[in-house]
Amino acid sequence: MKNYPSIFNDVVGPVMRGPSSSHCAASLRIGRLCRDLMDGQISDILIEFDPQGSLATTHKSQGSDMGLFGGFLGWEAYDERLQFSEEYIEKEKINIDIIINPLSISKHPNTYQLTLTSPRECRRLVAISTGGGMIEVISIDGARVSMAGDYYETLIYCDSPEMVKEYLAKVFEADSIEWHAGEHSFIEIKAQQFLPEAFCEELLRFSEVKQIKKLAPVLPIMARKNINVPFITCAEMLEYNEGKNLSLWELAMAYESERGKITKDEVFEKMRGILQIMENAIQLGLKGTEYKDRILGSQSLQFKAQLVQKRLPGGAANNLVIMYVSAMMEVKSSMGVIVAAPTAGSCGALPGAIIGMGESMNLTEDEKVKGLLAAGLIGAFIAAHATFAAEVGGCMAETGSGGGMAAAGIVVMANGTLNQSLAAASLALQNSLGLICDPIGNRVEAPCLGRNVMAATNAVACANMALSNYQHLIPLDEVIETMKKVGDEIHHTLRCTNLGGLSITKAAKEIEAKLEESSPVFYKIC
Repeated sequence: MKNYPSIFNDVVGPVMRGPSSSHCAASLRIGRLCRDLMDGQISDILIEFDPQGSLATTHKSQGSDMGLFGGFLGWEAYDERLQFSEEYIEKEKINIDIIINPLSISKHPNTYQLTLTSPRECRRLVAISTGGGMIEVISIDGARVSMAGDYYETLIYCDSPEMVKEYLAKVFEADSIEWHAGEHSFIEIKAQQFLPEAFCEELLRFSEVKQIKKLAPVLPIMARKNINVPFITCAEMLEYNEGKNLSLWELAMAYESERGKITKDEVFEKMRGILQIMENAIQLGLKGTEYKDRILGSQSLQFKAQLVQKRLPGGAANNLVIMYVSAMMEVKSSMGVIVAAPTAGSCGALPGAIIGMGESMNLTEDEKVKGLLAAGLIGAFIAAHATFAAEVGGCMAETGSGGGMAAAGIVVMANGTLNQSLAAASLALQNSLGLICDPIGNRVEAPCLGRNVMAATNAVACANMALSNYQHLIPLDEVIETMKKVGDEIHHTLRCTNLGGLSITKAAKEIEAKLEESSPVFYKIC
């Protein structure tokens, strides 16, 4: 099936706490599915990471452990208890072992292999974090599957599928029914709801049926059979728009409405809710934030003081954007609620640029929502044809994408044309090609903060260049295609592995060592 990203699944979201969406939000979603697979009863968990992947060196410091534990406990990604998830897991008497061990099933850098045990059963699940909090479960009990968390999944463990499938075809309308042979063979039902309890009770009378599991969706926008969208590239969008003369934000509503089978009004109001969460986070950040396990304090307060005293050159609008980006990043690093847009590591660039410029232009809330919608559609094209995961494409995939999205949104807020919006996104993405990911102290703070600021100010500059009809030369589709190719060529030590760049400087390693001393773990790592 073609990849048709949802703006609210893949691009602007999740609403979460934690340093990294690829690590924390994604792992929490994986943990939630694990909990469902075990009917909420888990006594022992073996977590395995490949030594060549990103998680072997970052799982503790960037929030994978925290997210997994929250998921095992059934929490949401924005739960205020997340920073204490280790303590809650210990209270639940769930034994955790983490092993760094070569994994043959997947070479994706964000691969989780989980063996789950309770007094009555043992299950194994393998999943990957694909960027921005998105996931794919690729194996359950040795059987190959593909689960993104956007369906109600009913698993019927049985010896022989034919009689069960025949019964299901008569009583239940499913999007798909598939047989998976493995260590414990099962039928997988993807549907818009769980198989009703009455049918489950009937199936359990079949001698072939051993168990029935129900895995709830973890994404806000559901998938469905024969899913379609009006376009999935800029070229297709321009063709679709012939004779319609729609703005980029209106095209975003057309796309997401069809993708999610929700009304355009629902799309608009859902984005309004996202904007309000972003604005609340910025205001929280400007009050000052504190958190023990981080390397930067409230930088935005220092910037705000200088801004009030009019000591900073560069223009009021540009400086407001910088301050807002900083405030958002600090809320993220202090476990406050933010929106991954498109990721937690790049959560400052898009809202900082859109909200900061929106306020500078004295725009209404509706106008800022339109800017976010436009940005979201650019993100959908990136998600479909490249990646948001720094572990796959470097920081170019995160802050670079955020800057490209923001540039298009600013043009929309300035009443620019559709072609100017696409030009702005192209220019901004061109400027970030090849940007590496090398967090200092193995924390998603620096140089992440500076790169978010750079992405936001790059967005402002590129928006103004596009509004002045600068030539972008390379169509956005081709820039996104190039972005994917460049990401594939970046050495793995420069893709959020803590193995290269600034991450391995003497100063960075000293900072990392101090943080590790003050952050003990209760579980065993081998």
